[in-house]
Amino acid sequence: MEMFTYMEKYDYEQLVFCQDQQSGLKAIIAIHDTTLGPALGGTRMWTYSSEEDAIEDALRLAKGMTYKNAAAGLNLGGGKTVIIGDPKQDKNEEMFRAFGRYIQGLNGRYITAEDVGTTVQDMDLIHEETDYVTGISPAFGSSGNPSPVTAYGVYRGMKAAAKEGFGSDSLEGKTIAVQGVGNVAYNLCRHLHEEGAQLIVTDINKEAVNRAVEEFGARAVDPDDIYSVDCDIYAPCALGATINDDTIPQLKAKVVAGAANNQLKETKHGDILHEKGIVYTPDYVINAGGVINVADELHGYNKDRAMKRVETIYENVSRVFEISRRDGIPTYLAADRMAEERIERMRRSRSQFLQNGHHILSRK
Repeated sequence: MEMFTYMEKYDYEQLVFCQDQQSGLKAIIAIHDTTLGPALGGTRMWTYSSEEDAIEDALRLAKGMTYKNAAAGLNLGGGKTVIIGDPKQDKNEEMFRAFGRYIQGLNGRYITAEDVGTTVQDMDLIHEETDYVTGISPAFGSSGNPSPVTAYGVYRGMKAAAKEGFGSDSLEGKTIAVQGVGNVAYNLCRHLHEEGAQLIVTDINKEAVNRAVEEFGARAVDPDDIYSVDCDIYAPCALGATINDDTIPQLKAKVVAGAANNQLKETKHGDILHEKGIVYTPDYVINAGGVINVADELHGYNKDRAMKRVETIYENVSRVFEISRRDGIPTYLAADRMAEERIERMRRSRSQFLQNGHHILSRK
């Protein structure tokens, strides 16, 4: 990769390589944009096939966090870390404490959190060396398990999507097909059941399916059958890329709204949904409850304040649909535009402020 060419093309600010021989740390911190505030994004630990793959993943994920944080209305930019290594074998205390010192050296430009391959315990070790970390143990003032909060945000976003698709945000009597019944989706199903929705669920974990059937009266189907069931809303809450060439022709849902990341296999699939008149709710807007929640830790965690902020996902999703109609574009592009417009407004505001300050100093 030609690093500066790539960074310039996508307007990245900084790429930091962190190495500690004694602990085996090999980490890459990518900071995409800090226009709105310090870059917030998790630390992922993965067995990458090459260093170039690790760099590309860090860069891609950092840019995604810029858009997610901006669309959520947070005063935070986007960043991400990847640590090269096997999270089941290569972790040690020295590694995460060394990494914490590297974060401290950035003096607040980057704030980390959990991601794939890292845990609360890992964040606690980082916290030994820096305060620029979220998702630590509740004993240190953290918000704890983010799944219920993420689920509540998805529930609020789904109501906004229902209003766009059906003219009312009520989910009572709606049939909702939920793909995956993990921690987030289980809590989502609880909200949907309490409002009177009819649930169809699937998961490769039979225990999770049985739990949803027993507690919420859900109907279980095989994983391959979830796309073609008769339903009002399809909620992808497991793997990404489930909106693709094979599944779109099967969908009977009017609305797609779920917690999974990277739901579109390719951007063209967002175009196809738009052409078919299916209301697609961009994933990084609807599933932002977790990042909104951990961001509140930066101000001394207050659950009531965090939950009020998570409720605004309803308005954020509605705004995406407004931009989609305004500009005649698919919702996945409208979400990007909403984030980009917010960042650009801040850039213009700062530029104007600096110009005004220069004029004042010139007059003196």
